[in-house]
Parts: sequence; structure tokens; C-alpha cells
Amino acid sequence: MKKDYDLLIIGGGSAGLTAARFARQLDLSVALVEKGRLGGDCTWTGCVPSKTLLRAAKSAHAIKDAPRFGISSSQPVVDFKSVMGRVDTVVREIFETESPDTLKEEGIEFIRAQARFLDQQTVSVDGREISARRFLICTGARPFVPPIDGLAEIDYLTYETVWDLKELPPRLAIIGGGPIGCELAQAFCRLGSSVTVLEGADRIMLQDEPEAAEVVSQRLMEDGVDLQTGAAVKRVEKTANGVRLLLNGGDQAEADAVLVAAGRRPKVDGLGLDEAKVAHGASGIQVNKYLRTSRANIYAAGDCTGGYQFTHYAGYQGFMAVRNAFLPFNKKSVLERVPWATFTDPEVAHVGLSESQARERYGGKVEAAIWPMEQTDRWLTDGDSPGFLKVVYLPNGKLLGATVVAARAGEMVQEWVLALDQGLKLSHMAESIHVYPTYSLASQQLASKLRVEQLLSGTVGKFVRKYARMFG
Repeated sequence: MKKDYDLLIIGGGSAGLTAARFARQLDLSVALVEKGRLGGDCTWTGCVPSKTLLRAAKSAHAIKDAPRFGISSSQPVVDFKSVMGRVDTVVREIFETESPDTLKEEGIEFIRAQARFLDQQTVSVDGREISARRFLICTGARPFVPPIDGLAEIDYLTYETVWDLKELPPRLAIIGGGPIGCELAQAFCRLGSSVTVLEGADRIMLQDEPEAAEVVSQRLMEDGVDLQTGAAVKRVEKTANGVRLLLNGGDQAEADAVLVAAGRRPKVDGLGLDEAKVAHGASGIQVNKYLRTSRANIYAAGDCTGGYQFTHYAGYQGFMAVRNAFLPFNKKSVLERVPWATFTDPEVAHVGLSESQARERYGGKVEAAIWPMEQTDRWLTDGDSPGFLKVVYLPNGKLLGATVVAARAGEMVQEWVLALDQGLKLSHMAESIHVYPTYSLASQQLASKLRVEQLLSGTVGKFVRKYARMFG
């Protein structure tokens, strides 16, 4: 029996939008169902607004920092309403590229409604039963709110609701020292809030190298953030002047507003997954390496599968899910190695294995090297925050991972991503000429240093040096 569509997508974030557009390139009939706003977290409550806010905060900080460069300035005056107005303007400009009208022009039918599976072949959408040859679930994730006593009794913020603020909180407490918590802590601090970050672990940014977390910690504290690690929040209480957070060990913190930044969880409830017999759990929808669920005609991609939660990875998976669903020779699309960046000042970017992960896998033969950014001239001319490039590798030059801490780390890491994807070695990085003076020159500087040390070590090195002395 003929189906209503070739592909029905549930969820209009990065994964769903990328999937829909690729499916149309394959000349497939596509319906995209989204009960909320097209664009997902990234456009409305994640990447776009947070990076726009960070840019405003960077401007305020640059004014304060101007005397260091011989420029006199007064203290910046922050018009928070105008700051948030620009955030909203940028969000809406980006939304125009993925609006319902834009999708319609591209031949994608957009349906604003809740979708729920009736069985593995049919979905109910606003009372209408729709069939499709393939289904793709891309419902994303939502903020995780830890079960802290008293938290539900206050009007706490999350990354979804912080953008509704009309006034700058005089005192802001942030629960969680991950990427979201650190970015927003620095932004609000530089805009004028008194910010306290409460992290239950012994350091922030647990997904990154310890050295990177230390650099960011120091910078946050220099900016004025009260950074407390090993500070698990046990209870939250309303007070006459705001909120009191009671910590383990008897300590406490006072605030006017509380931002919960304790991570995210897949959003899979209300989809009728049991009716469709799609395997799922608290960690998300279960998929195989090709993004196929337990039902052969139903795929899932992005944050709802419980893997790496990044916009770029969700978009990649959305594309690959369509490829695997409709084209031959399926390709693995659940990846072990996914790059990421945290856009604090300095930025932190990473790809591949950390040093500890590499040693767990390869043992004592793993080597690691660090190049301080202060040894790269562009860092000196710009007078930037401390930073470094760290590379993890094997004695034969095989690359295992890289971490960059620098003002442009998110850009610098891209060549290491490509190198790892293409199986390049340190020697290839050393032989590739980099423009001077750039931050990326640090990559060639470190690779060249390691390559020369490798060539001049051992018996071969003795021969090379002897040849240079005698015959060169």
C-alpha cells in the first residue's frame, strides 16, 4: 500500500532539519513534525544565544582591559535589555534560514504538532494518521534538573529559560561547572553579575583534560567568579532577599537567581515508542551503528539517542540516517571520535582521546606533548589569556588526540580533526606550512619540534648529526 510520505521526521532541530534537506536532495517526499519551534535548542536556547551573549560580555571585558594596551577608558555601562535584544535579533535572523516558509520553498511539508506512534507503520499527528516508508526520530534533549531538596520551590533558571531574563541578576548562583555553566558564568560575570559556580566534583569541565580545566578555572576566578568545587548542593531555600543554597560540609551560598546547568537528558516521552516497539530507556533511544532502532523502518539521530550532544554531531547523524535509510552500503554513523569546543575565554577545543584515555587503551607507550601558546608570537601580540596545545600520540607519530586552549581554539582544532579523520601523522603536520603570525602556527611548531626530536634520536639521529658535521 502506498505510504503518505517517503520520510516522516519527528523533531525540527539540527538533526531533523539536516535530514529533511538531504532527503529532498534525493527527491524524497518529506514531512517534518515539530510541536515547538523549528531550529531546536541550538537556535533558540543553546549555541546561538549563548555565543551572542558571550560576544557582548567580551566587549564589556575589552573595555575594562583596555588600559593594558595603553588605551584609557571608563568602566563599561551595560544595558542588559539592549544586550538581550541583540541576542533575540541574532536568533531570529538565523531562524529565518530554517523557518516554515523556508522549508515550504524547499519542498518540505512542516506540521506543527505533537507526533505519537500508533504502531511501527503509523504516526498520529494532530488527530491525523500518517504513514511513511521510513521514520526518523530527532527529538533532542532537555535540561537535567537534579533532585535537590527545595529546588522545585523556587523559580530556578535553565539554559532554556535564562533568555527570558529582563534584568541582570545582581547575584547569580550556577549549579554545575560543565560547558554551559562555565560559559554563562563568564558571560554574566563580565556583564556585571556577582557569579558563584557550585560544582560537586573536584574540578570543572570533566570531559576535558585536567590542564584545560585548570586554565579556565584560573581565568574565571580572575574575572571575579566565585568558583567552588567539591561543593554539592544539598538544599535550596527561599529567603527574604533571594535564595540560599546549602552545601555539603555546612557551607552556603546566597543568590538572587539560580541557574541549573547540570547537563541534559534525551527527550523521548510521549512519542508512543512502546506502541511502535522501539527500544528505549532513560539514556535515550537505542540505535545500532547505522542509527537504526529496534524497528527496521524507524531511525533515530542526535541528542535523543543519548550519545555526544553537539549540534554538529546531530546534523551529521541526521544526514547519515537518511543515507543509511534510503541508500545502499550503510556507513557507521555512531562515532567514537567527535570534536567539541567550549567557548569560554580562552576557548577549549578537543578531538580524540585524552591522555588518560589513551593510556588506558595503549598503555605506557603513549606520549603527550604540550606547546604553551605564549611561545607563539600571535599570542604575544594579542596579549591573550594563558593557553596551550596538547597532542597525544604514539612513538611512530600516530595521532590519538589533541586539546587546544586558546582564544581561537574552536578554529585551531579543525586541522587536528582532519588529521585524525584521515590518519595523518605528526610528520604530516610538521611538513604543512602554516601562515605567520597565526594562532594555528602553534600546531606546526609543536609538530615540528616533535618530528625533529624523533629524527635526531637513537642510532638514526647519531648518523644524521655525524653526516651533517662531516659531509654537510
